[in-house]
Amino acid sequence: MSGDLRIDGVSHGESIEFTFEGQPVKGHKGETVAMALWAHGCQALRNSSRDGAPRAVLCNMGICYECLVRIDGAVVRACMTEIEPGMIVERGGKS
Repeated sequence: MSGDLRIDGVSHGESIEFTFEGQPVKGHKGETVAMALWAHGCQALRNSSRDGAPRAVLCNMGICYECLVRIDGAVVRACMTEIEPGMIVERGGKS
């Protein structure tokens, strides 16, 4: 994970920090976990329960369940969950 892939010149909400796999990540108020991680350079959010292949955001509208992560122990869709200060996000989930 590195860098910031957000578009320059676009105003963003208040800065929010959370952790992903134990590493600090900064996002902005109103961003989903999926897009904050994508902008941070992290696309693989879980591994397939079938063959272990990395899985990432696919539909980005909550239909496919490819972006399942664990947040504070609960399995959720990263594309449907807004970031909150201090949340603990881990790779995870099965589909």
